[in-house]
Amino acid sequence: QVQLVESGGGSVQPGGSLRLSCAASGSIFSIKNMGWYRQAPGKQRELVATITSGSNTNYADSVKGRFTISRDNVKKTMYLQMNSLRPEDTAVYYCNADIVRRGIWQSYSYWGQGTQVTVSS
Repeated sequence: QVQLVESGGGSVQPGGSLRLSCAASGSIFSIKNMGWYRQAPGKQRELVATITSGSNTNYADSVKGRFTISRDNVKKTMYLQMNSLRPEDTAVYYCNADIVRRGIWQSYSYWGQGTQVTVSS
């Protein structure tokens, strides 16, 4: 079995910072693309940022210059450093990863349970 567990969410004032983490565990052979998504109340889930196994990154226009995605392949962990947070960044943040499990040898997409980020004064 494979699990993705997010942490680091919370409440912060506008202009503040948070760092999210997503740790993968289980019978993992390799992790390919990883990404952060978010879903605000009443809205569809949207892409925030993605990172390949070679650490090539892609960002939504709304977070460019403020958020930084990174990963530690040894620790099987992905991070999202969020700076200059705005009220419109308020959402549940989900991590996603394409993982090849040992013995399965095929890539499947996995999701974490989500972590709440609230930006409010």
